[in-house]
Amino acid sequence: MFLPTVHAELDTDALLQFIQENPLGILITGIPSSSQDFLQCTHVPFVLDLPDKRDSNSFAPRLRAHIAKQNPQVKAMVETAGGRPSGTFTLDQEVLVVFNGRYDHYVTPKYYTETKPDTGKVVPTWNYSAVQIYGQLSLHYDSNSPEAGSFLAKQIHDLSEKCERKIMGFTGEDKPQPWTVADAPGRYIGLMQRNIVGIEIQIRKIEGKFKMSQEMRQGDRDGVVRGFANLGGETGEAISTLVKERGDLHDKKVL
Repeated sequence: MFLPTVHAELDTDALLQFIQENPLGILITGIPSSSQDFLQCTHVPFVLDLPDKRDSNSFAPRLRAHIAKQNPQVKAMVETAGGRPSGTFTLDQEVLVVFNGRYDHYVTPKYYTETKPDTGKVVPTWNYSAVQIYGQLSLHYDSNSPEAGSFLAKQIHDLSEKCERKIMGFTGEDKPQPWTVADAPGRYIGLMQRNIVGIEIQIRKIEGKFKMSQEMRQGDRDGVVRGFANLGGETGEAISTLVKERGDLHDKKVL
């Protein structure tokens, strides 16, 4: 990731929170294969497991997901492992996962109300936010093995629980009850588990970027804030708020 200092987010906790708020990631691998493309990617929602800060022996942050066993990316992983695995194995190759923020938008030079009238030396850009991680991937392949079967059962439960409660807002009481894995027939869930693989990634490196016009002159930033506020809608209002927040953070660091 191209990471100019002005756009870099260095707070690891903030980056992990970003992943929790934007769980749909792009899993990217580069694996030599005789039958599949070298570069593969899969869009997949992740569960983020965080360590217990009170426990010095707690695990490092990790990502969990599951994807279809027939996915070409899985086939490349299996090939590099030497064939059909019986349970769980770890890739030699490092993997990359990219998470994009919910809001991004083109920025017109018309919003630069300080520099444009002054010199005209302005060009369009695009505001966005993203976090990416590098790590070691373990593939839980065979649901009939105790380790892989246990991983997949927990993964399916945890992901549905998170999405039902935090994304859909189904928390019970005065709101609808969340859907649970137990609502589906056991034999059906077993069949589904046999057709997926579990993804577990130990995070080695995490970096993130908020490109929200904070590098611009104050008058131009103010123009971007007003421009997106006037644009309206959910995205316009969100970008306007993010530009102001990131600009204020940048100014505090400079001071």
